[in-house]
Amino acid sequence: MPATGASGASGIVGPVPDGQAPEEYDKLRRRVLWTLPYGLYVVGSRAGVRRNAMTLNWATQVSFEPKLVAISVEKPAVTHALIAEGGVFSLNLVDREDRAIVRKFTKPVEVDLEARTLNGFGFHDGRSGAPVLDQAVAFIDCSLRRSVDLGNHTLFVGEVVDAGFQKPEGTPVLRMEDTRMNYGG
Repeated sequence: MPATGASGASGIVGPVPDGQAPEEYDKLRRRVLWTLPYGLYVVGSRAGVRRNAMTLNWATQVSFEPKLVAISVEKPAVTHALIAEGGVFSLNLVDREDRAIVRKFTKPVEVDLEARTLNGFGFHDGRSGAPVLDQAVAFIDCSLRRSVDLGNHTLFVGEVVDAGFQKPEGTPVLRMEDTRMNYGG
């Protein structure tokens, strides 16, 4: 069956195996996809003086040589526009104890350049210029190398230009299953 809805929000997206009831199969497929283990991050973006940060869960390392990290960002997002224009992003790993932070970045961000805050959370500019949250456990700072169109998302592949821990190594980092949030399916 062809794709019939955007982001799976309305209609069934993707093929349905023969003999399956489309709506029931779509619900099953979503539940299976939601069980994939995901981290939960805050991605920082910048283009010129404009900065943003948003909650993101689709991120992974995709190459050892060079060190490349990929993130998938929905096209209408402010972060998408800033990464496409500015060519940089940071991936901030959040302390499991700071899980409330990710909810603060699901809505538009208030940027205060004078106070150096994003939605009230301190940040500094990474080597690439992308914002890095001061209270992140660790960060990965990337310079954009490639963009791949993936339907309603773009896969941004960045080369790691800097990375580091800001809290002790071994601090538990937030995962999707640590929250009641879900994204995907």
